[in-house]
Amino acid sequence: MRKLDRTLYDELITPAGKARAGCGTIHKWISVQDFESWSDYSAAAELAVREMGISYTLYSEGENIDRAWPFDVVPRLIPSKQWKKVSEGIKQRARALNLFIDDVYNKQTILRDKVVPASLVLESPNFRKQCIGMSPKHAAWATIIGMDLIRDEAGQIFVLEDNMRIPSGVAYMIENRELTKRILPEIFENHSVLPVDDYISALYETLVSISRTKQKKRPNVVVLTPGIYNSAYFEHAFLARGMGSELVEGEDLFVKGGEVFMRSVAGPVKVDVIYRRVDEDYLDPEVFNKDSMLGVPGLMRVWKEGKVAIANAPGSGVADDKAIYAYVPDIIGYYLKEKPLIKNVKTYQCWKPEELEYVLENISDLVVKPVNQSGGYGILIGPQSSPQDQKRFSALLQENPRDYIAQPTLSLSTIPTISNGKPAPRHLDLRPFVLSGRETWVTSGGLTRVALQEGSLVVNSSQGGGSKDTWVVE
Repeated sequence: MRKLDRTLYDELITPAGKARAGCGTIHKWISVQDFESWSDYSAAAELAVREMGISYTLYSEGENIDRAWPFDVVPRLIPSKQWKKVSEGIKQRARALNLFIDDVYNKQTILRDKVVPASLVLESPNFRKQCIGMSPKHAAWATIIGMDLIRDEAGQIFVLEDNMRIPSGVAYMIENRELTKRILPEIFENHSVLPVDDYISALYETLVSISRTKQKKRPNVVVLTPGIYNSAYFEHAFLARGMGSELVEGEDLFVKGGEVFMRSVAGPVKVDVIYRRVDEDYLDPEVFNKDSMLGVPGLMRVWKEGKVAIANAPGSGVADDKAIYAYVPDIIGYYLKEKPLIKNVKTYQCWKPEELEYVLENISDLVVKPVNQSGGYGILIGPQSSPQDQKRFSALLQENPRDYIAQPTLSLSTIPTISNGKPAPRHLDLRPFVLSGRETWVTSGGLTRVALQEGSLVVNSSQGGGSKDTWVVE
């Protein structure tokens, strides 16, 4: 067993060196492996990934490079009793955020009551004036949310981000489980692990529930993709195939007579629900980017008339702004009259002069993030940055303070991860997925993302991170 860093929270072992609840079998299994067996397991994982065709696209120097999915064989275990509390916190947050989005595009009571600064919302690039007056069925604006959770050195769980525009990664969560069953069948069978492949049926039922079509028992659901060169195309195809839905591109759809149709060899087929994986800037050239070849002209008009449902609804990104993140505890209290079940990470809002001053003085100790970026891009991790980087970010903060927030550099929890033929601690996070429609539903666990480089806090696959299967165990 590798040396344990007592200053960090280890997901597998207690400070006393014993296995955490539910981790005894995994702990024992790790202890008896050697370099050769780890090499065999890693080779088996690489072979299974290739055979299953699990890949993602990495953009590098103007090129699209398909990479095999980086999977680590050591699973991450979470006791089901603990997960039940976490999932309730996730549902609470999703309900409040959807109510917030519905409010800001309609009555705007939360802005009038000054719970959230109106300028922060109305001047956000993610606030879409084209959506004012619209209210999707069940107020399900963000039908699919991927929430990033972390655990600090004391073992406390926090929400780090709410991904509400086009959250990705759920297909990899499901495929990670299939990989584990192939590579570690005996160990998997020795645990009572809650399933993750029920996500696809839950997704389909949720999408059906937001349809406004009354004439059909089963509305026609399609998955709208930007195409094969998109970094998440594997996932788009995976989910469409799993739901038995058509995978379409913008050119496959058209608007006629106030409705959306899909082209087919048998003629036009009416579309009732669109699960979009296209950024809303490119969704409808009549409303957003006029040069877009990815969207469908007239789609927004049909959506506003209630003739088609779109998930996630255009405009959902207003709650995805990292500047809004700081107000989520207040948003929960305002709409639900409840205290947050999962806390936020302390966040400094750089548009506030006194907080900007603090960030500039302590930038070497903080993580600075742009409010509208994702995928780990454009971030400064203070303790791992150079004086030149800190100087450059300080200038960016002073030039456009509204575009940035800052947070303490947390010592994320660790998990054994195979490195150079042996297990070593690596930092990780967790992205569970929550569905909002007629009901609110949360995955059993989620996508565990792990930093493959020693000491790194960046877990995104686009930045060299990997992933693990996540077991919620009885």
